[in-house]
Amino acid sequence: MSLTYNCGEESSRKVGLTQATSTLRSGRLVVMPTDTVYGIAADPFNPDAVAALLAAKHRGPDMPVPVLVGSWDTIDGLVPSVSAEARTLIRAFWPGGLSIVVPQAPSLTWNLGHTAGTVMLRMPLHPVAIELLRETGPLAVSSANVSGNPPAQTAAQAKEQLGESVSVYLESGNSDIGTASTIVDLSRGAPRIIREGAETAERVAEALGVSAESLRG
Repeated sequence: MSLTYNCGEESSRKVGLTQATSTLRSGRLVVMPTDTVYGIAADPFNPDAVAALLAAKHRGPDMPVPVLVGSWDTIDGLVPSVSAEARTLIRAFWPGGLSIVVPQAPSLTWNLGHTAGTVMLRMPLHPVAIELLRETGPLAVSSANVSGNPPAQTAAQAKEQLGESVSVYLESGNSDIGTASTIVDLSRGAPRIIREGAETAERVAEALGVSAESLRG
C-alpha cells in the first residue's frame, strides 16, 4: 500500500523523508517535489528500480532517466571532467530549472536507458528534494506522470496517474515553477538547447556569452 506524507508539517516531513530514504534504498519508488514539477525517483544504481520507474511511466529505455543531485560537488564523481561551459551553467542556474547533458564517467555501473554514454543532471531548488538527495545521494528522477500525460503539480496528481506502483508520496503543495526544466546538451561540442522550459534561451545565452540563436540551432 502506498503511503503519503505531508511535508508541510514538520513531524510528517521528518517521518516521510526517513521512509522515502529507506524505500529508495530498498529498490522501490518515491514521488518527490521539485521546483519544476513533481518527480518519480529511484536508486540509479539499481537496474530493477530504474526498470520499475520506466514501467510505472509506461516508457521505454529510448527515453533515458535524468539524475538529480543535491550539491554542486556531486557532479565531479559522475563525469570524466567538468567543462568550462558546465561550470558556468552550474554557477548560474543551480539549484534551479536547468538540466545539462554531459558525458558520464565510464566507471559508473548504472543503466538509465539508451544514454549513448551521457547523463542528464540537475540540482533542484526545493528544500524537501535537497534534503532527500543529501540523504540518498544522486537519484534517477523523471516527471511523475504516465508518458503522454501532463506532469503532476502535486503528489496527489501524481498518485492519480501512478497509483500503487509508487511506495511513498511526499506532498509539498503545488510546484513553484510548474514547467519542466530547460535542457542544454554539452556532450557534443557547442552547447545546444534541446528543450526550452523553466529557463529561457536568452538567459542561458547570456550566462555563456553566446547568442540565443546559436543555442537553438
